[in-house]
Amino acid sequence: MASTTDNHIYENNHNNGSHIAKKPKLASSSLITPSEIESEFGHHDAAVARINNGSFGCCPASILAAQRRWQLRYLRQPDHFYFNDLKTGILRSRTLIRDLVNADHVDEISIVDNATTAAAIVLQHAAWNFREGTFRKGDVVLMLHYAYGAVKKSMEAYVTRAGGNVVEVPLPFPVNSNDEIVSEFRKALERGNSGGKRVRLAVIDHVTSMPCVVIPVKELIQICREEGVDQVFVDAAHSIGCTDVDMKEIGADFYTSNLHKWFFCPPSIAFLYTRGNPKGAVADLQLHHPVVSDEYGNGLPAESAWIGTRDYSAQLVVPAAVEFVNWFEGGIEGIKRRNHEAVVEMGEMLAKAWGTRLGCPPHMCASMVMVGLPASLGIGSDSDALSLRTHLRDAFGVEVPIYYRPPREGEVGLVTGYARISHQVYNKVDDYYKFRDAVNQLVQDGFTCGALSD
Repeated sequence: MASTTDNHIYENNHNNGSHIAKKPKLASSSLITPSEIESEFGHHDAAVARINNGSFGCCPASILAAQRRWQLRYLRQPDHFYFNDLKTGILRSRTLIRDLVNADHVDEISIVDNATTAAAIVLQHAAWNFREGTFRKGDVVLMLHYAYGAVKKSMEAYVTRAGGNVVEVPLPFPVNSNDEIVSEFRKALERGNSGGKRVRLAVIDHVTSMPCVVIPVKELIQICREEGVDQVFVDAAHSIGCTDVDMKEIGADFYTSNLHKWFFCPPSIAFLYTRGNPKGAVADLQLHHPVVSDEYGNGLPAESAWIGTRDYSAQLVVPAAVEFVNWFEGGIEGIKRRNHEAVVEMGEMLAKAWGTRLGCPPHMCASMVMVGLPASLGIGSDSDALSLRTHLRDAFGVEVPIYYRPPREGEVGLVTGYARISHQVYNKVDDYYKFRDAVNQLVQDGFTCGALSD
């Protein structure tokens, strides 16, 4: 399925002597069929039950073809591409993202490689505030305990080195309600604002990675406003295409999400939203891309759109991704709803088969859910979890992340291992049956993770 933009590119390519095959464009009234879904994802390894879309996402064949057309357009005549196509193409992608996330102005949207890059941009800005005296040394940046590992390292690299303190919000897991998260967040804010310190920046996940839980971001941001937190950054690596994303409703100062995880773009592309003032200007925030080019000082959207010679094709196929999701009944909203319903159903099926439980209620998950694994597997460390994941891949052809949940003091015989299962449009029920049967076989054989370290 070629997009309108891709058709235009193709026609120019054809006129320039290119012989790239043009895929037929479906009529707008056509909905994708199961066989067409299989064809779009036919490059996936058919021998593997791929129930881990959350880690790396997926990209259908039609969007890969669109990406290839952009790549060849650049390689054919780089100067023409740079001066005539690149900026307008990225602006088109930014405009579509603005509409997808309900931002006010296109200048509030920058395109970067991934959410990790966006976090570095925001935390670099926080570090400058500490060094230049806007924030006092010893003031606080707040983050969730389950923040992504790279974000924690960025805290170390930027905030701690610049003289800021980092306070983590301990979150319960398994979690039973949003109230548990809100309570712990309030306590952490109180700690951060004690002893003459002040919380300057709160970093909040929208969907935590491991363990995965949908965080009540709107409520936490409202609390931050009430408590005088200067800025809020939402690290929402999983959100767009997975849960509801509306910049005006959420109200964050900064918000980032990958489009290669749940919005079908090729790796890698993310957007970074920077809330403007009432006039729409964002330059006063002085965010800068860490890779400095001759666009430095022209605003983050321009800086991010050119960081030197590289492959920008992933940032240019957003129009094709929008057309792809509209090939499904209900568009991206329909995809999100069906993925949520399916992953909850499969999670409950697995938990029933193993006599365990989900890591959170269904309303606190989106397209991923944590499922308890049988205690008899003996998952006793992060190393055990990784070894079991590798064993499931190598011995059973199942790709799924495993999380180790350490027992609290006094807890005995509880589930310490959880699998994070995802559901995307290409998944079938047999993928989850294959996982169920693999674990059942391990239990029947008396397997424990200790055997993998022998």
